[in-house]
Amino acid sequence: MIHKRIQTVLITGGSSDLGEEFCRQLAQFEITLIVVARDEKQVYNLQRRIGPTCASIEPVLADLSTVAGIALVQDIIRQRSPVDLLINNVGCSAHGSFADSNLAAQLSIVSLQIDATLSLIRGVLPFMEEQNFGYIINVSSIGAFTAMRRAAVYGATKAFLSSFSRSLRDEVISYGVKVQCLCPGMTETELQNSGAVSYLEASSMSDRLWAKPKVLVQASLEALESEKLFVIAGGDNLEAVSTEVVKLKKLIH
Repeated sequence: MIHKRIQTVLITGGSSDLGEEFCRQLAQFEITLIVVARDEKQVYNLQRRIGPTCASIEPVLADLSTVAGIALVQDIIRQRSPVDLLINNVGCSAHGSFADSNLAAQLSIVSLQIDATLSLIRGVLPFMEEQNFGYIINVSSIGAFTAMRRAAVYGATKAFLSSFSRSLRDEVISYGVKVQCLCPGMTETELQNSGAVSYLEASSMSDRLWAKPKVLVQASLEALESEKLFVIAGGDNLEAVSTEVVKLKKLIH
């Protein structure tokens, strides 16, 4: 059960995978869902599927890797505020050695996962602070705690989100705003099955490292009222992160 004061939720990357699952689980409550996505077909299909079970669902077509896309959603935030819950879920990746990669593609990852996230958070915070109430969920990854060979920029943006979430939480907690950093591990999503990260073969990973979007979203929403910052769900993922933290100590002089 989410807080009864949550009336408006804005979700980026909301038309598929984790974003779609957030929409499905939030649709049972009497709230307005503002779903940001760049795929017109997917977002309108989502509206048709869950619209009848939701108080209100508003699709917003925007490419958040662009200045124009970010500006559009910032305008939506100003028009529809207060947004009581912001879920920064949009993301992308690219597979390969950084030295051999297309720089524009790598910078697009940074724009999407850092620039857009910062811009939208900056947009909702004044309204949340004014009403002394609000929630922010930043979808990071257990990759934030590990070295992601051949996905260095993706991993670095997730590390940024985790570090930023930790600092932001301490800044806004006195205003009644809660921040959560959701850190999935191996997740059964379109991104995971795409060429971008397909080198992470399911057969080479422990079954306990994999999780379904439904389980991750349930864990996220259940933890929303807790004082915990990081939500790491799915089998052995917490143990895997702890192991990586121990390894990091060996790199400190």
